[in-house]
Amino acid sequence: MEHIALYRAWRPQSFQDMVGQQHIIQTLQNAIREQRVSHAYLFSGPRGTGKTSAAKVLAKAVNCERGPGPEPCNECPSCLRITSGNIMDVQEIDAASNRGVEEIRDLRDKVKYAPTEVRRKVYIIDEVHMLTTEAFNALLKTLEEPPPHVMFILATTEPHKLPATIISRCQRFDFRRVSLEEQSGRLAEICQKEGITADADALQYIARLSDGGMRDALSILDQISSFTDGQVTYQQVLGMTGGIPSEQFAKLATAILEGDMGRLLELVEQLMQEGKSADKCLENLLYYFRDLLMIKMVPGADKLTDRVLNPAEFRDMANGFSRERLFQIVETLNRYLGEMKYATHPQTLFEVALMKLCTMQQEAVPPLAASSSGADALREPAAGGQPAAAGELEALKRQIAALEKKLEQAIQAGGVSGGGRDQGGAQRQTPAASPAPRVSSSSKLPPQLDKFIASKDSSDSNAVYKQWSTVLQAVKEERVTVHAWFVDGEPVSVMDDAVLVAFKNTIHRDTTEKPANRQVIENVFASRLGKPYRLVTMMLRDWNEASQKSAAKPGSEELRLEHEHDAAEDKSEPWIDEAIQLFGEDLVVIKE
Repeated sequence: MEHIALYRAWRPQSFQDMVGQQHIIQTLQNAIREQRVSHAYLFSGPRGTGKTSAAKVLAKAVNCERGPGPEPCNECPSCLRITSGNIMDVQEIDAASNRGVEEIRDLRDKVKYAPTEVRRKVYIIDEVHMLTTEAFNALLKTLEEPPPHVMFILATTEPHKLPATIISRCQRFDFRRVSLEEQSGRLAEICQKEGITADADALQYIARLSDGGMRDALSILDQISSFTDGQVTYQQVLGMTGGIPSEQFAKLATAILEGDMGRLLELVEQLMQEGKSADKCLENLLYYFRDLLMIKMVPGADKLTDRVLNPAEFRDMANGFSRERLFQIVETLNRYLGEMKYATHPQTLFEVALMKLCTMQQEAVPPLAASSSGADALREPAAGGQPAAAGELEALKRQIAALEKKLEQAIQAGGVSGGGRDQGGAQRQTPAASPAPRVSSSSKLPPQLDKFIASKDSSDSNAVYKQWSTVLQAVKEERVTVHAWFVDGEPVSVMDDAVLVAFKNTIHRDTTEKPANRQVIENVFASRLGKPYRLVTMMLRDWNEASQKSAAKPGSEELRLEHEHDAAEDKSEPWIDEAIQLFGEDLVVIKE
């Protein structure tokens, strides 16, 4: 005997056979019982939820020889012929194949003839959204005022594509996805009647794969029962469908929680060896963490998802993650899933996504408060912040230690004043009777400074001064980050093969002195100044002081003192620049 697919053999033949659409069944039965059947219906909803089956059952119910009644008898000639599709007055039209205006005009011309075999002509137009605009226009008037012996039933998975003029002329019923519990019960009933032995977990997993479509669930069950010779187990379903058990995702989640990248990559490789696709793994992992988040935040959330087989296991795993981290994980996986469709090597992107999750900190790092009161503000997070993860905290401590060292050098070099501001923001004045003197630093002076001073007005120096704007522009074009530091300096002398640049800010000078940055600048010197030059740097205040001493008569030199509050007038605060350089503008908050 020829085998009939399960979804065809078990297609609903009456309203009571339909699963998960009780709100629609009751309305239609009441309409038939009270003889208030409409001339046009619109059935919309996901695939495999019973739209066309309900249309055929309705056609039988209104034409049953023992009715019309709330259920067709499925025994009279009319019901049997409608079931087999051998009656001309009940036509099922595929709009995907007959979408043109000519087909609809032909239908419109035939509508006016009375039925010859049953009470009512019924036209079931499947996938009606595929009709062209002209075809909809041709159907419009007939749909609004058809002859009393005609009924239209339109079925579609995409009702938003229908013109509003069509929708407004129909009674609309929205079919919903069949719930996991209802699908599992229906599958168990069919297995019992078909002589198939199936585990409850296996049927539940099949129902999950169908995404609420009963037809898809029956097709999967039919395929697996044929392969397993009527013995359906959970492991066989996983093997046949390429599914991944929740235990595998639990192992991945545990490795992410513990930050064990080695174990994580081993699990990925194992999944790939089993023939799993990286994009499906990533998608299912996203669903897994979504369910963890739901269970953590919403009491009884295991009823809000059809993917949770064991709520207790999910709840234990959810307790290991903070809400903030689960939000970060879901957002990260969703971003990588969007990129996966364009990836040349999906497995690599999957591994990168998982390693990214491993390195994510348990709590978000708060912004650093860079207060002008000193380095203590840089040493601690802003008020109310939470401690970072251990690795992030150690890296942060190293960065702050380096910053404090630079700050100390800047203070010693006179780049930062010791003065402060009072609570009202006004500059505090040092009493005149006891000023806090500070000697301008002469540290880190270049060799042969006297010769540079003597050459400051030479022809070579003047030539470089004239071309300096060109030099700065070339540095900016070469590397804009170097230009940001180098622009603080100005050329003060040229001697032989060296250009002396004086800086106002210690941090700018130190950054410019780094070998990589120096190389960029010296390359620009060679290309724009006509010959190779070495870069020599010093502080501008030291240059001015040395120049004044050289111009003064011998014996007239005096020690130059500065008040702390005078230095504070210089608004450049190099330690703030360094904080921005280290942490970025988003993490630094400047407070007076």
